[in-house]
Amino acid sequence: KLFSMEKEDLKVLNPGEEEEMELQGYRLCRWRLVMVGLGVLCTGGFLLLLLYWMPEWCVKLTCTRTTVRDAEVVLLRSMICLIQTLDSLISLSPLVRRLFFGVNEIAVKVPSVFKLLIKEVLNPFYIFQLFSVILWSADEYYYYAVAIVFMSVISTATSVYTIKKVRLYYTRPIYHTVNFNIEEIYSTDLVPGDVMVIPSNGTIMPCDAVLVSGTCIVNESMLTGESVPVTKTNLPNPVPEEVRDEADGAYNTEDYKRHTLFCGTHVIQTRFYTGELVKAVVVRTGFSTAKGQLVRSILYPKPTDFKLYRDAYLFLLCLVAVAGIGFIYSIVLSIMNKVPAKTIIIESLDIITITVPPALPAAMTAGIVYAQRRLKHIGIFCISPQRINICGQINLVCFDKTGTLTEDGLDLWGVQRENLVKSQFVACMATCHSLTKIEGQLSGDPLDLKMFEATGWVSCSELEMETSLHNRIMPTVVRPPKQLLPPEPASVYEIGIVRQFPFSSALQRMTVVARLLGEKRMDAYTKGAPEVVAGLCKKDTVPEKFAEVLEGYTKQGFRVIALAHRRLESKLTWDHIETNMEFLGMIIMQNKLKTETPGVLQDLRQANIRTVMVTGDNMLTAISVARDCGMIPPQDTVIIADAHTPHDGHAAKITWRYADKPSKTSRLEREGESDLKDSQELYHFAMNGKSFAVIAEHFPDMLQKLVLHGTVFARMAPDQKTQLIEALQGVDYFVGMCGDGANDCGALKRAHGGISLSELEASVASPFTSRTPNISCVPSLIREGRAALITSFCVFKFMALYSIIQYISVTLLYSILSNLGDFQFLFIDIAIILLIVFTMSLNPAWKELVSRRPPSGLISGPLLFSVLTQILICLAFQTVTFLWVQQQPWYTTWSPLTDVCNLSSHINTSDLNNTEVDDHNIQNFENTSLFYISSFQYLIVAIVFSKGKPFRQPSYKNCKKLAS
Repeated sequence: KLFSMEKEDLKVLNPGEEEEMELQGYRLCRWRLVMVGLGVLCTGGFLLLLLYWMPEWCVKLTCTRTTVRDAEVVLLRSMICLIQTLDSLISLSPLVRRLFFGVNEIAVKVPSVFKLLIKEVLNPFYIFQLFSVILWSADEYYYYAVAIVFMSVISTATSVYTIKKVRLYYTRPIYHTVNFNIEEIYSTDLVPGDVMVIPSNGTIMPCDAVLVSGTCIVNESMLTGESVPVTKTNLPNPVPEEVRDEADGAYNTEDYKRHTLFCGTHVIQTRFYTGELVKAVVVRTGFSTAKGQLVRSILYPKPTDFKLYRDAYLFLLCLVAVAGIGFIYSIVLSIMNKVPAKTIIIESLDIITITVPPALPAAMTAGIVYAQRRLKHIGIFCISPQRINICGQINLVCFDKTGTLTEDGLDLWGVQRENLVKSQFVACMATCHSLTKIEGQLSGDPLDLKMFEATGWVSCSELEMETSLHNRIMPTVVRPPKQLLPPEPASVYEIGIVRQFPFSSALQRMTVVARLLGEKRMDAYTKGAPEVVAGLCKKDTVPEKFAEVLEGYTKQGFRVIALAHRRLESKLTWDHIETNMEFLGMIIMQNKLKTETPGVLQDLRQANIRTVMVTGDNMLTAISVARDCGMIPPQDTVIIADAHTPHDGHAAKITWRYADKPSKTSRLEREGESDLKDSQELYHFAMNGKSFAVIAEHFPDMLQKLVLHGTVFARMAPDQKTQLIEALQGVDYFVGMCGDGANDCGALKRAHGGISLSELEASVASPFTSRTPNISCVPSLIREGRAALITSFCVFKFMALYSIIQYISVTLLYSILSNLGDFQFLFIDIAIILLIVFTMSLNPAWKELVSRRPPSGLISGPLLFSVLTQILICLAFQTVTFLWVQQQPWYTTWSPLTDVCNLSSHINTSDLNNTEVDDHNIQNFENTSLFYISSFQYLIVAIVFSKGKPFRQPSYKNCKKLAS
């Protein structure tokens, strides 16, 4: 959706979408460039450094606004996604398309080592370090300056080495067709609009492409974390020009997901029809592909808006203000004592480097790194470490049902049909699936597999068929085993699958077109949600007690699948296949709860963490499972909200009914909405995806009230799951999401803490991936998140107090024109602070979840009280020590020749001549006393701020910290 850019100077691209982008045009202004140049000269280059850090400021200071058409510089915010029609892409010449779209590669361009070093050194953190080193060297603190330079060099080298290792893309030849002539080119030369041939032995897709002929079996685990192969079919026949709407011609990845091969996914095998090659049209390349967007989201994640980080910046500003006070105090004191100008400048700036701790970012990162390592040890892999802290605030978790709360596999519990082998019911069970043979083994969706195995039929590809009566239009044929067939001579009963319409979560059904051997006409078989399938059937074929029987099974927690059939006419368009069908019956599948589910949900409930079920299954089945696993207590009542769209002049409305008594309206509907607040403790709301969409559109205020106490959301499409997560976040919940990674990708990404239950070591579908195939990973993640969050608080408070303690010591010593020595600074920062910071983060998480959550920000009463109290205690002790030493009878005021800290009472002139003169006034009683007191204060503060129970293990179990 690329909007017109000729008239206005501000444009919004893809409005309302995830990749919305704001575009502004600018033109270079000469007089502004001259003024900025003068500013750079006057500030000694600091303004240039500031503009390097703030590129948006650089554009606005050196340019003037203009239209995008006339722009010399364009300021972009967020990302752009280009959506085109296939016809318009193909109509462009290959050269124009290659110039427009560029090279097809997902490559992280690694600059030279020199450029990387320059970029690292220009980081604000290293600039501050460089400023500090220059200042300390000028003040003859050489040892301390060398130590800081050594650590900075190691840090920079490590960063450069890590970036150098990143190589995310490789090129390889693929087949590519132009003007119906096959030629072999490199994948980097592909551009949207090209037609490529998919090799029959499979390949890894180098781009996003939409199938235009043939079928592919694809492993999309790289994208979804779901290892079950999926079937991709070619695009349906285009609508004639005269009846095509404007929207029909536009290709959209989300709407045509079943026909799109995504970059990075593995095409296992292809199926061809009537000898044709399997072809696909390239639609997206490079970073615009699905894999490119995922890589881009990993390399450049969205900023984490968390209260802790906002408060940390405010706290640093407070430290800068304190440093400003010390700066002014130092200048005034030095002028009063007639200190040389050079000393005034050095000591005044030195107090800034003391107050603002340059090692704070590294110290904060250490706790997150340790938490990430602990998560990996228990089988939870993280690709977004900053989310670990946020997981400590989670107070609501959404769960998918099938494969998450319940077992992946389904057991066939029963069917209700009388005819056996040659019935349409069994034929539908045997053909309506997307199973495929991979290395001789049937593979596909567990439900399809269980259903097909229950028939006892066998499947074979067209190469394995014993008869040649089929032509090559049918790549898959199913048939019953010979022993099940009647003993008739030459009895052959085979059904060939002509066309598949794979299962769609949005449509809640799948359909196949098949043909019986020897028959000219074809049959359509459909299976899916009973309510959906029944709506596609003739009313006289649907049993009268359909709703009653369905309700009986779903209340018991069974998963019910309905089957339907239609005999197709010789001439029929694809869009009329799923109409006027005959209802065949229902299959009842049993989906058992995982053994860990009830216990985990009980632990979450005791920790005051709310649980919600979000599933694509039937409403009553979901409610039954919610009761069985303890998500809904037995004594609580469930109210189903049914929303109806406007029709026949009537406005949209919501009706309420009890789940246990569907025929009766609830008290809420009779007495009105006012009872919502009075009945919050006893009621759980449930709704399906259709009602959710109507309420979101017509009753947005009501939606907020419903999600506050909604527990079951059934028949939810993947995008509706994402909308539910956003609605819960909109009422101030910190939301976790746990799913199997297939239809939950959007919700897993959008939640504060998304956990994918996948066998893969890492899944880019969610921030966290658990190798444990049950929900026991959820409490573990929350516990580690709480421990990491408390660790961040502890480290931040300790680093702040470390700066303040040293600030107090130096300020007091400045009053007698003294300071701490080079080795004293070195001992404090290396031997004390560095060891404590990197060991106090090692406390493991507490063994169980408690009902209290840790605070989310630094600006809170208890935290501020603890910090301010410690500051006052440290100030009092150091001040008392400083004054008390001066009252001692043995106290002597320092002078260059007294050497007051020497224990010898006899000072020879010869000794003085051989002793280095103490120009900095280091060797005095005040210095020694404050150094010892402050050293113990660092240790005491580290112990005080190392909070243990109820979020972390106590410090005495942290052996490394005790040793340090």
